[in-house]
Amino acid sequence: MPKLTKSFVDKLVPPAKGDAFHWDTDLKGFGLRANAAGKSFVVQGRIGSGRSAPAARLTIGPYGVFTPDQARDAAREHLRNMRMGVDPRAAAKASIVQRRTLREVADDYMRDIPLKDTSKRAIRQAVGATFKEIGWADKPLASITRAMVDESFLEMRERAPGHANHAFGILRAVFNYATRQYTNDDKTPIFTDNPVKVLHRKWAKLRPRTGRIPDEQLSAVWNHLQNARETAHNGHTRSSIDLVTFLLLTGARMSEATKLTWDRVDFEKGTWHLPDLKNGNKVWLPLSSQAIELLHSRQKLGINSPYVFPSWEGHIKDPRDAMKNLSAVAGRKLTPHDLRRSFTHVGAWLCQIDIQRVELLTNHLPTSVTARHYLETEHLEYLKPEVQRIADRIVGGAA
Repeated sequence: MPKLTKSFVDKLVPPAKGDAFHWDTDLKGFGLRANAAGKSFVVQGRIGSGRSAPAARLTIGPYGVFTPDQARDAAREHLRNMRMGVDPRAAAKASIVQRRTLREVADDYMRDIPLKDTSKRAIRQAVGATFKEIGWADKPLASITRAMVDESFLEMRERAPGHANHAFGILRAVFNYATRQYTNDDKTPIFTDNPVKVLHRKWAKLRPRTGRIPDEQLSAVWNHLQNARETAHNGHTRSSIDLVTFLLLTGARMSEATKLTWDRVDFEKGTWHLPDLKNGNKVWLPLSSQAIELLHSRQKLGINSPYVFPSWEGHIKDPRDAMKNLSAVAGRKLTPHDLRRSFTHVGAWLCQIDIQRVELLTNHLPTSVTARHYLETEHLEYLKPEVQRIADRIVGGAA
């Protein structure tokens, strides 16, 4: 066999079918594979020493991208590593994985892990905005170091502590996914470090949010909502106001209420059903007489939509104007989640209802082991007296 030179490779005519291998006379294990697709340099040898050592073959690259001399140098390096027990195929796989960018790994994460749409939007926002701004979105994930994470997080924490915690929490999850998902043939991880671990004890300490309707404004807020419902100038406005009223009467999360469909409302039993909660617990929640009356009034509107709180397209997504007007009555800026906190406060503080029962009514699983094992946490019709007491107090105010 001849030495693999440029003149030899140029003159070589590939077969019409199959592969033809030509092995170099100077370096054992270095060869050229020719077929209808073209000509590529290869290397093969045993991984380790001895005849029982497993054999491996690896493609170095196509002729044209590599010259024979360049390919021979690469083959020599591969053969040296193989004699030391390094499988070049695993190394090549690891190299490919380590070149995957943060954006690509985040896309894999969203493809492989069952996530809610809100979680996917948060990941896209973090990668496509926050990490793009600091130049990381299209960097190989493996190139993001502890020092980089430490410096960028601390700088961001000074400006926006909550945003820093959120964005780097997503980065931590992406690295955890990469560690689990990308492995060598022996199942050892290709990514062996999560650089976000450097933030241990450095996460921003955020004050818990405590916004709610002041006790003395409960009656005024309720009266405002009733008047606003009666004077709403179009269906979209009425839908938004009714949504805000429902949030106050149930303590529901925005995403739970906005996506509520009529098939999950049972007027006969006086319940509404949430099949896919944040905590994974399916639940049937009781409705107060005020909430049932609200839903009956919406049903009588005869709007052709599967959603209880429909918009021009789909369902209400942001009752911004309704919340702005409500805030003016309450005397402080309120968010939809503040209505959830108001419901909890009225139940636990003003009505003195056991906190575990209030937690169940707001779709939180009890924290104690005893409550988890002995309380009914899905069919909550037995809590109808409690939800009625809360609604009555909201209507009647703090007095």
